[in-house]
Amino acid sequence: MSVPQLSLTSARHLHLAAQGLLRKPARRATSSDILSMIQRMSLLQIDTINIVARSPYLVLFSRLGQYPQHWLDDALRRGELMEYWAHEACFLPRDDFALMRHRMLTPDKMGWKYRKEWMQEHAEEIEQLVALIEQNGPVRSADFEHPRKGVSGWWEWKPHKRHLEGLFTAGKVMVIERRNFQRVYDLTQRVMPHWDDERDVLSQEAAEYRMLENSARSLGVFRAQWLADYYRLRQPALPLLLEQLQEAGQIFPVNVETLGPAWLHASLLPLLAEAQEDKLTATHSAVLSPFDPVVWDRKRAEQFFDFSYRLECYTPAPKRQFGYFVLPLLHRGRLVGRMDAKMHRKEGVLEVIALYLENGVKPGRMLEKGLQNAITEFARWQGARRITFVRLPDGVFSACRSGLEIDTV
Repeated sequence: MSVPQLSLTSARHLHLAAQGLLRKPARRATSSDILSMIQRMSLLQIDTINIVARSPYLVLFSRLGQYPQHWLDDALRRGELMEYWAHEACFLPRDDFALMRHRMLTPDKMGWKYRKEWMQEHAEEIEQLVALIEQNGPVRSADFEHPRKGVSGWWEWKPHKRHLEGLFTAGKVMVIERRNFQRVYDLTQRVMPHWDDERDVLSQEAAEYRMLENSARSLGVFRAQWLADYYRLRQPALPLLLEQLQEAGQIFPVNVETLGPAWLHASLLPLLAEAQEDKLTATHSAVLSPFDPVVWDRKRAEQFFDFSYRLECYTPAPKRQFGYFVLPLLHRGRLVGRMDAKMHRKEGVLEVIALYLENGVKPGRMLEKGLQNAITEFARWQGARRITFVRLPDGVFSACRSGLEIDTV
C-alpha cells in the first residue's frame, strides 16, 4: 500500500483539526466543553503572567470562543481536572492520574522541581505541615506568614511554599482548587481515596506508552521527533513505541511536503481523502497563547509553520525584538503574525503595543478582516470596551489606526 502524500498546508490543517483550531466553534460553549477540550489537547499548560489573559484561559478561548473564565476553576474544583508536571505545570484530566503517578513516586528524577536536600533538612517541619492539613483541611501557601527579604534584597519564598511544592511534586498533596489563581492543597490520600499504589500504579514504560498515544492523537500529524516533547519524555524507546502504535492501528505513515516521513493519527482518517485533494479548508482566525500546544514546542512550530518564536518577557527590555508577552496570530491555517499587547482592566482598554506580520505575509482584505475579528473578540472576552494601536505594519487597519470601539452587546 502506497504512503499517502500530503501538502504542507493540508498537514497543518489536519494538525489544527486535531487541536480544535481549524474552524470557529459551531455553537456557544458550555461548561462541559472545558474538560472535553482539555481531553482533546491532553494537556493545558499553566502560566501565571496576566498582562493579558492568563495562558490556560486563553488557550481555551482560542478554541471555544466566549466563555466565563471561572468554568476552568470550577472544573478543577469539581475534581474533573488535576495539576501536575506534564509538559510543564499543566492541567490535565484527573482520569490521567495514573499516567503521572510514577513521576510522583520518583521525585528525585524531576530535577529542579524537587529538592531532596530541602525535604530532608526540613523533614520535621514538613511532617507537622502534613499533620496540619490532615487535621484542619486544605491550605494555601498564603495561609502562612509572609517571607522576609533575603540578603540579596529580594523577597524569598516562604519555607511553607517550598514545603508544599515539594510535597506536590512527590505526590503527597494535590491541588484541589485555585483561589485568585493561588493553589489550594489537600492530601492526595483524601483527594484520591480509592487509589492504591500497589494495585493501580503503572510502570514508567506503560505510562509513557499511554502518554505517547495521547500525544499522537492530540498532534494529529507529527514527525517522530516531535512526539516525546508533548509530555517532556526524556528518552522513550520511540522506534518500538511507534511500531506498537502502528500495529495497533492507531497511527499510519504519511509523507508531508518539505517535512518528509511523518505519521497520521487514526482519528483523522475521515479527513484524509479531503486533505490529500487539498480540499480541507481552515477558516478560523484566533489570538494564541505563547504556551498553546500549537507553538509550545518552538522547534516544531518553526519546522511545521515556519514560525520562529521566543518568549521575551525574561529578556531585558532593550534586547527584546518583539515585546514582553507576544501572542501568535493564527489566520486560516497559518501563523501570520504576532502581537504584543497589554490589557488595562480598570480603563477597559486592550492596548496593542505592536503588531507584526511574518515575512511573506501580504496584507489584504481577508487577512485584515480575520485579524480584526480575532482581536476584537479577544478584547471583548477580556471585558475591553476599546482597542488602541501603537505600532502597526503598513497596509493593516488603515481605516482604524487610532483604535476601535467595541460593541459589548
